[in-house]
Order: sequence, then C-alpha cells, then structure tokens
Amino acid sequence: MYDFEYHKPSSVADAVKLLAADPEAKAISGGMTLLPALKHRLNKPTYVVDLSGIAELRGVRKEGDNIVIGALTKHYEIATHPQILAAIPALARMAATIGDTQVRNRGTIGGSLANNDPAADYPAAALALGATIVTDRRSIPADDFFLGMFTTALEPDELVTGISFPIPEKAGYAKLRNPASRYSMTGVFVAKGPSGVRVGVNGAAPCAFRQGEMETALTANWSPDAVAGIKQSPDELNSDIHGSAEYRANLVAVMAKRAVADAG
Repeated sequence: MYDFEYHKPSSVADAVKLLAADPEAKAISGGMTLLPALKHRLNKPTYVVDLSGIAELRGVRKEGDNIVIGALTKHYEIATHPQILAAIPALARMAATIGDTQVRNRGTIGGSLANNDPAADYPAAALALGATIVTDRRSIPADDFFLGMFTTALEPDELVTGISFPIPEKAGYAKLRNPASRYSMTGVFVAKGPSGVRVGVNGAAPCAFRQGEMETALTANWSPDAVAGIKQSPDELNSDIHGSAEYRANLVAVMAKRAVADAG
C-alpha cells in the first residue's frame, strides 16, 4: 500500500518535471482524496509528489478587479482571509462550511478543483463567479475546466497554480449537507458580476454545472421568488442511497432560493 517514492520539490518547475517523468506519479497537496485512496488500496502511485513545500502556490492577493488565490491556500485561510471577506464574502462563507475543522485546515482549493469531486463546493463557486483556473502553462476559464466526474481539462503533468475570481456585485451560496459525510447533497452558488448573472450547481449531478434558466430569471429579477417556480430536470442527476434524482432536482430550486437570499 505504501510502496512508493516520496518527493517534496520546492518549485512548480521541479514538481512538473517529476510528474512528467512518470505517468503513474501522483501529486498531493492537502491529501483529502489521495490519502484515503491509498489506505483503501484504490491507488498505487510509483511516487508521490508533495506540493506543500512550494511557497509560490500559497497566498491571496488582489489584482485589479480580481481576487487571486494560490492553489495551496487552505479552506480555513479562505474562510478567514480579510481580502476575501471584504471582496467575495460568499466564497469565505462557503469555505467555512467545507467538511470539518481538520479538513478545513488541511484541504486546499487547488486540490479540490483539480480533483473535481461531484460534491465539492469550489466548482460551483468557480462557475458562478466566472473564475479562471491558472496552471503552470495556461489559463482555463471555469466553463471549460470541468469536464465530468473527477475529470478536468488538466493534462496529467499539469498543475493548478492559482485561481482568479472576478469580484462580483453580489453573491451567495447554500447547500444541503449529508449529515454523515458533510459532502454537499446539492449546493447552489449564485453571483451577479462582470460577466452577468451566473448560477453554479454542485452535488446534484456527476459534475458541477450552470443552471441557465435560473440565470435568465435572476437577470430579469434578482430575488428568491424569481427562481421559485423553476423546475430542474432530474435527467442525468445523481441518484443513490442518500437521495434520488428527483429529490436532488427539487433541492436545486430550494438551494437556489436560499443562495439568492444569502446574497441579499
């Protein structure tokens, strides 16, 4: 289970070299996904590339009308950072609801986006805020980044280095958490910003997606009532022991109303 080499590079360039040298190598940041996979013998990398020593992947800064967050920035740091609280408070509030105290102090935004778990929170926020995911070689709009369950536009040896979030006029988030795992059963992030009104949904489907009908309704009338009568189709939504596709479809409307109310 633990028969692999361990590397801890100090730069993005060195990390990319290690990953490019072997397709079976795996990068690790907070370890919220890879470590459980190793323990359950679901993954057996040839070597693990620990990104935690790369200082350039950390930090939060304001660049013009954008907040740029380093890929290794932890959920707790996003929830409490003064610049994020001032510019995009909904993103901070969302980060404060992820997992539990231990997860928020270990998990990273870059790792979450690169993993693209259907129930992860950040993909919905990235879609709704019109974020750009920056890697070691290019910039990818959020609309082009999330391709499917645990699948993104990243190449095998490509690393997320940061995320640029346009500062919205207003934004809000609401989700229903599974009481045991605390993963999102369905979450909705709404935002009104430079690229208009956008609505991102997580947890309900195999991959986060935008709800276009709600975007149109909120553009005409920004209020919880505007989305109250919109019915999400259950087609292609998740259905499991925790909730049927029909249940999650109803949750999309319920959480959208709450998210708009959260935005004010």
